[in-house]
Amino acid sequence: MANLATSWVIVHPAFVEPDLLLQYNQASGAFSTLAGENPLVKIGSEDKYVYIRRLDVRTKVATGQASGNQLPSATVVPSMISTPTYLNRTRAEYDHHDTAMMAEWGTNIVEAQRLAMRQGHFQLLRNMLLYGNLPANGEGLLNTNGATAVSLPADSFGNDTVLTYDNGQMATFLLTQIQATKTRTMSLGLPNRFVILGPQRVLGQFEYQNIVQLVAYQRAGAGSASTAGTVKDVAGWNGDTVDWVYDDTLIGAGQGGADAVLVVMPELKKPANAVWNTNEFATLAPGLAATTLMYADMAAPMEIPTPLAGGAIDVLSEMRASPGWVVRPEALTIISMIY
Repeated sequence: MANLATSWVIVHPAFVEPDLLLQYNQASGAFSTLAGENPLVKIGSEDKYVYIRRLDVRTKVATGQASGNQLPSATVVPSMISTPTYLNRTRAEYDHHDTAMMAEWGTNIVEAQRLAMRQGHFQLLRNMLLYGNLPANGEGLLNTNGATAVSLPADSFGNDTVLTYDNGQMATFLLTQIQATKTRTMSLGLPNRFVILGPQRVLGQFEYQNIVQLVAYQRAGAGSASTAGTVKDVAGWNGDTVDWVYDDTLIGAGQGGADAVLVVMPELKKPANAVWNTNEFATLAPGLAATTLMYADMAAPMEIPTPLAGGAIDVLSEMRASPGWVVRPEALTIISMIY
């Protein structure tokens, strides 16, 4: 890792602002799509795979006014699903000359290199979450086998791009995807958390520019709410919360080079009836409520400093993590939108 702390010339007398003008990068909201909004720190540093045990049930019950001699039985079928893990590593090297020169620039080389390495790790983890390391194996949210993939249809006026779409009809389209997710997961009537992840240029349009138009009849939010505001309000009527989060790597990540927008329900609530519960088997413990997962061996990268010849220091930074893993594909919708 290079340290380009060069010499400089300034006019004297002069004032040097003590604060640093730092490069800013997008703080991705992709990790909000995970259950609990964070990776699960559960695996060991040498674990090569994560496995989850599944139980499927098929039940039959005989009915009749008289007892029978041959009775059906319930069938419980165990199976296993898995995802690989990957060891991510980077390093920093510097000596006392680098340290002194970076101090002249008003910063601590140890902390600067640590934060730079951590940012590299976290950007890679974001890519692993969304795209995986081996997309052909179904790794990452966008490559999930069985996820619902749709393209933005034309509105009633024939518009099919984000910039030209009818604002109210866009809100209705997004609410339709939320309803469809709740229907597929059998969660209608239960409050859930939804995350809508997309590029800034798409979601920003929904939040700040798409004021729902006044028409011949009164639309929800017409003249007073944006597309995003209408979606939040209507979802809130049914007890759902909607988080809008951003990641610009989704630009061009949809079908045919369109932008990708993900509608995710990260956690699943168990449908239940008060007395006779037709979903009784789901009360078996322990049960996993998550729909989207990512595993790591530690909450932050581990740093291993090693002295080098000549008084230099080598710092190895590493952590192991799985790609993004959608264990309930019915909870994910991938929308392709032409900007």
